[in-house]
Amino acid sequence: MRGAARRLGHVVVTVFGATLLVWGLLPLTPGDPARRYLNQERVIAPTEAQLAAARAELGLDRPLHEQYLAWLGGVLRGDLGTSTRWDRPVTEVIATHLPATVRLAVATVALALVAAVVLALVGAAFAGRWPDKATGAVALGGVAVPAFLVGLVLIEVVVVEWGFGRVITDGSWSAVWMPAATLAWLPAAMWSRLLRSGLLSALRSGYALTAASRGASRARVLVVHGLPNAAVPVLTAVALTFGWMLGGAVIVEGVFAWPGIGLVVVQAITARDLAVVQGFALVATLMWVGVSLLTGALAAAVDSRLREGTAW
Repeated sequence: MRGAARRLGHVVVTVFGATLLVWGLLPLTPGDPARRYLNQERVIAPTEAQLAAARAELGLDRPLHEQYLAWLGGVLRGDLGTSTRWDRPVTEVIATHLPATVRLAVATVALALVAAVVLALVGAAFAGRWPDKATGAVALGGVAVPAFLVGLVLIEVVVVEWGFGRVITDGSWSAVWMPAATLAWLPAAMWSRLLRSGLLSALRSGYALTAASRGASRARVLVVHGLPNAAVPVLTAVALTFGWMLGGAVIVEGVFAWPGIGLVVVQAITARDLAVVQGFALVATLMWVGVSLLTGALAAAVDSRLREGTAW
């Protein structure tokens, strides 16, 4: 109970700190926000009276703490402002493009997990032999080869030569697997090495030796006893990767014309559309906090020591 309360306190502090940082994007950005606002309204050379009126309209003439509280009140009501580039509510812009990025992130994590578990099990089962060296070479390739190059090769071979899939994607589940496979290359390589190391450590532990002495096969010891105990560090890595994916894999989204949030945020930054940047940063933070809590719960379910608070 005490651990749950402590984690909840961490969440509250994290979210509060995130709101301060996200709101700080506006006053800390170089230049006059009122002048940028009027320029976006096609007022190229605003007068002092126009600037003063714009500051009053935007609430920039009030003290900073009042500006923050007013912005936070709007966030709590679901009002993230209006996009100056698209002239639409920020919530509508995010709601239109974020699901595609979440879909891509989920598919990427799923593919990377399956590949990492297979590579790690093969490497640990044949440690020091040629299958282990082969999986190590695959992992090294995953780290060394850029994701966009993998995507270009997949498009050239799978789409152009073999005629499967599409170059222009629509953000649906049916079209997600090729860009997901492109992005899964790197995390699968890293997770497989991390999981292999954990499996080898688990094989040398007392419970694994006890299970083997009772007649359990090496495969059973690996899957039943070693895999759950080696999975906790990988779950943490998965949470971090998911957070990175929510930020938008911009290059891969560009290669596959994926209608995700990454390209939208880049366009918003280029256009100095801070409302969209603020809104996305806040939504991504909240989603990452949720994924972290879910990861902690899964890790506690896998490792009883975490439930008891001895290794949290």
